[in-house]
Amino acid sequence: MSQQFPITRLRRLRANQTLRDMVQENTVTLNDLIYPIFVEEELDDYAPVESMPGINRIPERKLDAAIKEIAGLGIKAVMTFGVSRHKDEDGSDSWNPNGLLARMIKRAKDAAPDMLVISDTCFCEYTSHGHCGVIHGNDVHNDHTIENLGRQSVVAAEAGADMIAPSAMMDGQVAAIRSALDGSGFSGLPIMAYSSKFASAFYGPFRAAAGCDLQGDRKAYQMNPLNGREALRESITDEAEGADILMVKPALPYLDVLSQIRQRSLLPIAAYQVSGEYAMIKFAAQAGAIDEHRVVRETLGSIKRAGADLIMTYFAMDIARQGF
Repeated sequence: MSQQFPITRLRRLRANQTLRDMVQENTVTLNDLIYPIFVEEELDDYAPVESMPGINRIPERKLDAAIKEIAGLGIKAVMTFGVSRHKDEDGSDSWNPNGLLARMIKRAKDAAPDMLVISDTCFCEYTSHGHCGVIHGNDVHNDHTIENLGRQSVVAAEAGADMIAPSAMMDGQVAAIRSALDGSGFSGLPIMAYSSKFASAFYGPFRAAAGCDLQGDRKAYQMNPLNGREALRESITDEAEGADILMVKPALPYLDVLSQIRQRSLLPIAAYQVSGEYAMIKFAAQAGAIDEHRVVRETLGSIKRAGADLIMTYFAMDIARQGF
């Protein structure tokens, strides 16, 4: 054997478990995770989401106990999604100071003041048609919608939200929300923009969980899954409008986009491991096809490796109980 060959032996750093841990390039901890929760008004007890094993709709009246349990396990942040019984064409209950959105944020903050409560700022859970804004003719009206997003964000801020997360994918939504927040005395409240949100087939279980059946599709405002450069434009635009954190949604099918945004921006970046990603892993594990624990660890690791600082994942509770 050539004397040159042993000079480079990459396996030297893999032979010992302690050494492998020490040279590991990326880690995932509870500090990185955000737990999405579904809160339903006028519900008596927890309601399992059949397409998302292990996930329940939380009754509004039991939210206090649920938040205390989540915080007690060491999870630092939740994203709130309301399951509304008071829907209309415009989603007006979401900017009602006494509506579900405001109530669930206040309940969550009262139950665990140190918990970071992030308000998903959109309308699909609150509109009768399931779209993310005001319908005008056969389309969602961009400018009317961003005006309403500003109203919703102020109500969320007044209820105690620690962060606003606009997900409607309307042009100018970050600027409109920033203006509304600043004008209402909330200039210090950060915005985490769903900046590259794709019209994905992976959202199906979420729609069942959030009770937002859709009439038509969202292709006119969510992004074409085959476009990458457009995703960069969206994120760069949101950063220019004042976003404090950028987000890619879904996560695993768009790791290339996440990586490219990471190279272009110095902002923190979040990725959303969405309901379809969660369901695939859960059902495959139930069928005995994969080791759930190892696959969760590997997929979350891939998201961090691609450049995410924060990960929204429905696995957060499992991880908090079982570890990595």
